[in-house]
Amino acid sequence: MDTVLVVNAGSSSLKFEVFAVSGSLTRLVKGKMEGIGTAPRLAIKGAGGERLADASYPNETVADLPAAMRLVGEWLRERHDGRLIAVGHRVVHGGPNHMRPARIDETLLHELERYTPLAPLHQPSNLAPIRALLERQPQLTQVACFDTAFHRGRDPMADHYAIPAHYFEEGVRRYGFHGLSYEYVAGRLAEIAPDVGGGRVIVAHLGSGASMCALRSGKSVESTLGFTALDGLPMGTRCGQIDPGVLLYLLQQRGMSAAELQDLLYRESGLKGLSGASNDVRDLLASEEPGAALALDHFVHRIGLNAGMLAAALGGLDAFVFTAGVGENSPVMRERICRKLEWLGAKLDSRRNAAGELLISGDDSRLAIYAVPTDEELMIARHTYALLAA
Repeated sequence: MDTVLVVNAGSSSLKFEVFAVSGSLTRLVKGKMEGIGTAPRLAIKGAGGERLADASYPNETVADLPAAMRLVGEWLRERHDGRLIAVGHRVVHGGPNHMRPARIDETLLHELERYTPLAPLHQPSNLAPIRALLERQPQLTQVACFDTAFHRGRDPMADHYAIPAHYFEEGVRRYGFHGLSYEYVAGRLAEIAPDVGGGRVIVAHLGSGASMCALRSGKSVESTLGFTALDGLPMGTRCGQIDPGVLLYLLQQRGMSAAELQDLLYRESGLKGLSGASNDVRDLLASEEPGAALALDHFVHRIGLNAGMLAAALGGLDAFVFTAGVGENSPVMRERICRKLEWLGAKLDSRRNAAGELLISGDDSRLAIYAVPTDEELMIARHTYALLAA
């Protein structure tokens, strides 16, 4: 049996899935190593959701991502039959040159390493497993699937900043991210509601990383993220949209170094910075502290503002779709956000929302509202398989 391995590596977690390849893709294994370096825990499930592994490890055993890769690799070799024919990777930043997945070699890897300053929370972790496999199994086909690729091909108006044009040619442009998620949701929406999927849709990818994308006929028209994964909505620890003058003030008047500023914007801001306590929406919903309320109110407020911007980019709106961790799993947050969308004709059905149904708008709502689980790993597997077939 031929198989494809999908790897989605983060700074403190490693998600992986194995798919059987036989004319189509069949998910066999779904796993995650969490708490790398702090409280390592490996959880793996089979095709039917049965538990295959659930174990915790000492910190020194899984101190970093390479250690996690080795442990997961050992488990797969011992417990899983099949001939591995390719590995597909999520890579957050593909830069200006990549509109589709690409087979990885040393040249491509060096190119992608150049974009590390543009995605410091993600790119190093995305590329570490690629480098390790290139060194250990250079003959194994590896495929990079880019979060930026889905947004390529937009109207240039959506990609430019109002700075001298030569910077655009150098690659300083609005890329957009979470593309694998948006691509999957666009395809899923076309299946469950073809008329809606072919219209004007805003998808809100709301998790620790958060963004929104305007789709027309399933294609990206505009998004809230730009040159880096800092723009747009406030996120778990990232600031979202901010006046560039604030950054100049911090550099010039407060004497912050570039490294200190990067740490502030990427790791100490967002919901964590506003609340002073947590970057987790679940913790903030359970808290009675004023900072927690401020953080959630700000999050909802910015989503409402950006919904208006994206609706304007589309010239109207037919549907609003929630996805990712918060969007899929928090009826409370969906309800709060939908109140901000009432001017667009949104009317939430409380029962459908609480039950987590796909369609959660009321029958009398002018705006269709959906909660659609995303599946970035399946999207990566599809791209990897398609590249092999081609």
